[in-house]
Amino acid sequence: MTVSGNHAIISGIGISPIGRRTGRAGIDLTAGSSEAALADAGLAPSDIDGITTMGDTPLREASDRLGIEASWHGGGFDTGGLLSPVMSACLAVSTGKARHVLVYRTVQMMGGTILPPAGSERPAPSQKDAAAIPNVDWMGPLLTMHAYSAANWLAMHCRRHMYLYGTTKEQLGWLAVNSRHNASYNPLAAYREPLTLDDYLGARPISDPFGLYDCDVPVDGSIALVISESAYANDTPNRAIRVEAYGGSPGLGGWDQRPDYPNMAATDAAADMWSRTSLKPSDVDVAELYDGFTYLTLAWLEALGLCGEGESGPFIEGGQRIALDGQLPLNTYGGQLSAGRMHGYWVLHEAVTQLRHQAGERQVAGAEVAAVSAGGGPIAGCMLFTR
Repeated sequence: MTVSGNHAIISGIGISPIGRRTGRAGIDLTAGSSEAALADAGLAPSDIDGITTMGDTPLREASDRLGIEASWHGGGFDTGGLLSPVMSACLAVSTGKARHVLVYRTVQMMGGTILPPAGSERPAPSQKDAAAIPNVDWMGPLLTMHAYSAANWLAMHCRRHMYLYGTTKEQLGWLAVNSRHNASYNPLAAYREPLTLDDYLGARPISDPFGLYDCDVPVDGSIALVISESAYANDTPNRAIRVEAYGGSPGLGGWDQRPDYPNMAATDAAADMWSRTSLKPSDVDVAELYDGFTYLTLAWLEALGLCGEGESGPFIEGGQRIALDGQLPLNTYGGQLSAGRMHGYWVLHEAVTQLRHQAGERQVAGAEVAAVSAGGGPIAGCMLFTR
């Protein structure tokens, strides 16, 4: 998926209530966000001729509940990683396979490990365990070394970054502090109470150098958007947002065997995206970047050229540059660190909200261009939106 996205627009967005252990059925969350997205786009279920998802609600179940009869179906976890369904939808409308595609992502407190949680009996790790993650069957050795969680894997990348560039834990902490501050302005965020740098540094350890507040917050929720052909832009009840460009990388071998380690597939995805547009990193007004762990955001800042290689630590230190009124407002909705883990789909929702100038107290003044990203490690995707 390496074509420009400029024949596609985002015509509608929707979000369900977000919470921890809500007990709400996935199909109800999916229906809530999808119905809101259709209404926001000014469309009826009969207008939707494409539907796709990364999960968790099956396409047929969602289609039946919503009354959608789509001729185009997408899905999967390929070139763009978590954002693959969105990129596939853009490609579908750009090539005339569909006019309006509903994309949704529904989660229910998804865990971060591929083996049973601590306290339960763990089977002996094997190559079969690694196969649970797409395209990374070569990760068996990590499992054999009892590195069961993405927290373990990313911690090694973070440690290497610290060694090479002098990045500090305090610098990581400014991401968590900034995200919590932004979340205080987001009524849907899971955690909105103040968080100080001392709170961050005093949190219980998870996987050195990560502590509790370096890790995203599992939640229940759903986010949906409608990708439409650009000709519909003048008919939308709310401002349509242009998909300027996107890029992705399957990153085979891109987790721990790259010659430029600790770089990851984000480096390749960003290069792919920038090759599809005349815009430059300096044009970005707001960045909504994946923060499954704090270090992933540092990696994306560098991969996207929003700061120099090895300079992400000093760039975020103190929080001024990444504040709502700073040089590069970052994760304005609170990020996955405070708002909740929606696997890269809340960044899409927030980017559209910011470019429509509808974000209320957390609105970035004059936002015209937004960069979004999702994923890390072996598979990554990023997109560029314009107002």
